Amino acid sequence: MTKKPETLLHLTYNVNDVENLPSFMDDWHQSLEVGRPPAAKTYEARQQVPYHSSHRKTNKNCRMETCFDSSRCENDFRVFVYPLSELETSGLMTSTRSVLYQKMLDIIVESRYYTDEYTKACVFVIAIDTLDRDPLSPDYLRNIPMKMQRLRHWNGGRNHVIFNLYSGSWPDYNEDDLGFHTGDAILAKASMSVTNMRPGFDISFPLFHKKHPERGGEPGFVRSNTYPITKNYKLAFKGKRYVLGSGSETRNSIFHLHNGKDTIVVTTCKHGKNWKDAQDERCDVDNTLYEKYDYGSLLKNSTFCLVPRGRRLGSYRFLEALQAGCIPVLLSNNWALPFDEVIDWNKAVIWADERLLFQVPEVIHSISETKLFALRQQTQILWEQYFNTIEKIVFTTFEIIKERLPKLQSRDGIVWNTSPGALVSQHSYTEYLNFNLPFNYHLFGKQPTPNFTVVIFSQHNSLNTPLYRLVRNIAASKYLTQIIINSCADNNGKSGYQKIAGIQILVSSGNGCKRFEPLPFIKTEAILSLDDDVVLTTDEIDFAFHVWQSFPDRIVGFPARSHYWDNSKDSWLYTSKWTNEYSIILTGAAFYHQYYNTLYTQWLSPLLIKTVEQSHNCEDILMNFLVSHVTRRPPIKVSQRKHYKEQANNGMPKSPWNDPDHFMQRQTCLNTFVVLFGYMPLLQSSVRFDPILFKDPVSNFRKKYKQIELVSN
Repeated sequence: MTKKPETLLHLTYNVNDVENLPSFMDDWHQSLEVGRPPAAKTYEARQQVPYHSSHRKTNKNCRMETCFDSSRCENDFRVFVYPLSELETSGLMTSTRSVLYQKMLDIIVESRYYTDEYTKACVFVIAIDTLDRDPLSPDYLRNIPMKMQRLRHWNGGRNHVIFNLYSGSWPDYNEDDLGFHTGDAILAKASMSVTNMRPGFDISFPLFHKKHPERGGEPGFVRSNTYPITKNYKLAFKGKRYVLGSGSETRNSIFHLHNGKDTIVVTTCKHGKNWKDAQDERCDVDNTLYEKYDYGSLLKNSTFCLVPRGRRLGSYRFLEALQAGCIPVLLSNNWALPFDEVIDWNKAVIWADERLLFQVPEVIHSISETKLFALRQQTQILWEQYFNTIEKIVFTTFEIIKERLPKLQSRDGIVWNTSPGALVSQHSYTEYLNFNLPFNYHLFGKQPTPNFTVVIFSQHNSLNTPLYRLVRNIAASKYLTQIIINSCADNNGKSGYQKIAGIQILVSSGNGCKRFEPLPFIKTEAILSLDDDVVLTTDEIDFAFHVWQSFPDRIVGFPARSHYWDNSKDSWLYTSKWTNEYSIILTGAAFYHQYYNTLYTQWLSPLLIKTVEQSHNCEDILMNFLVSHVTRRPPIKVSQRKHYKEQANNGMPKSPWNDPDHFMQRQTCLNTFVVLFGYMPLLQSSVRFDPILFKDPVSNFRKKYKQIELVSN
């Protein structure tokens, strides 16, 4: 008697029960609204489809509630990286890490997330290289299971993050085959499928090159919103064709789309050591056509770029197309796109189905120019905010985990999917002021508050005549809410009110002489930052405030400086000369949004802050770096005044800014900041704002800001 084989439920369907068939075509009629991923609608639906794999080495039931101890994160979100000394002592580091993984570890250690105390850590990152788990790769690290079990804080993987770019090997490239048990660890993994991804727990990671920049990064290729929207080619692809193995079915089919006119699809099977052994009758023709087109040129001159799956679901081409502003057309069924938990990819890509290849031309030709414009614009936003550096990719991973924590308010999807993105949106500030960020007013239909707070930075122990004069001029402004003197004097660390020139003023001390320390007394969004020896009239202050209200994301002020590149010295130079351009507004007399105090103290790399503290200088330059880095816009100069300080007379103490080493220190700071940012964020401007009727030959009574006319340079 023959034994009846067991039925595999997950491979058996009732042909009459069409409604329950797993589909990659959900809501296909909505594809013209820019692509629905070819996968089940909900995570719940995915979980109902059984899955079997002999390679599975993760706890598939993990969720943040069951496999992550959020109590470790109640005080702060800190990341612990296992020290190399511990691994070497335990005999775990018998082989070196890849250059790419070492870059990732360096970025974490130098970041604001890092802690060297495991008791304070919310998340743990191992120093064992898990990026490449293909046994045929030279970067493959052996004996990982033994190394994992000997980690002191492994605890079954709980609160750990495992980074991975490549899994599985020839011929099937199974995505679950990492070669070790990840247990309760969060997988930040490239080429992850929707089916295998643990919802709300794992993170779909982007696939990027080994030479991807650590910091700084390159901007997108679309530098202007030019018309016509459609480029030389409607659709393009140039890449490998796989004759055998995983991914070969899709790559072998796409050549049918090539028409040699507006659609260029060329492939080659000339790759790998033994390509001749596997070549077919099409290889010679394909290779000849392949050589006729330049890959970079196709990226820049195509409206759409075909992004089929490679050996794995993801490919390098995806990020390359984003950078080029070439709208990705995805042929990779079931792929969970990078950071899809927070990024709305429907605004930047077109989803197609591998099984319906010939519908691709019809779909892309039916998209309006208005939609093309929006799609291309979004590719640039996403590339520059989350993908153009390793640092941003790693930080985005941490911010996604951080946002899952139960006591933390999630950022609005609008914040994640618009410039300048969520990485510069700090929870500690947004929870307090309800997303009144300097660059988000237009998104939420809000306006900056109509008043400002003056913060006078004083390094002197005694009050002086210029300060009295300055206070009187400030107090005459109808937009003033409060005057705070941020004093470097010790005063036993106490703050209190004093009367200066008959005006009640809050004197704050004991904050370590830090100009940009967030002060709890500040109740307005606008801050007027002043040195105690500044000379400004009430009209100048009011006019500058009006300008700032129109540009709340910028630094708006009076004294300007600039930078330039010196080829002979191979370095950046700082100059205070009066030129036709400027890139820095000194915060000794400037308006800025108080949120930048939060970014300065809580978001910048500790190495940048340490540079300022060691030099006792340059904090104003660093603030300009920060604002220009976040906004990618220059500051704004107002008024023709060039000298804005009281001269050192009338018994005034000599300002420390007059120190002869001051200028050289600032030069050094400038170049150090460039290294730590990874690029030069400062931008030049040749625009100065003056009031209407300024110096026009009309009666002074007709002018709103009469005092500005009387100010001499």
